[in-house]
Amino acid sequence: MADVDRCDVVYVRVDDGEEQHLLTAPAGTPLRDVLVAGGHSPHTRLTARANCGGRGLCGTCGVRVEAGPAPDHWHDALADRWGYPRLSCQIRLREDVRVRLPEKVIWGRREEG
Repeated sequence: MADVDRCDVVYVRVDDGEEQHLLTAPAGTPLRDVLVAGGHSPHTRLTARANCGGRGLCGTCGVRVEAGPAPDHWHDALADRWGYPRLSCQIRLREDVRVRLPEKVIWGRREEG
């Protein structure tokens, strides 16, 4: 994975369960914003409209980080302990990352392309 000290662009590899996609983003951008802008929202149909706007409060933007930045948000400790997805709104992209968008059943399914 590339380190931001060497470049100002990071790569985001997204596994949506069917395909893998490659997105680029300026370093320092929240992962949630990159996913939404790239058409790979971590939200479901309901939570795309009803969420906290990236403040780390609602828990609806969870993703599985397969490779990338180490956990540093208070929610990450809980996610690690209990197996929850990490909040994409709280992950600032400082290095390349590979994420998987988990299937969400409580808040409904994601919209199909």
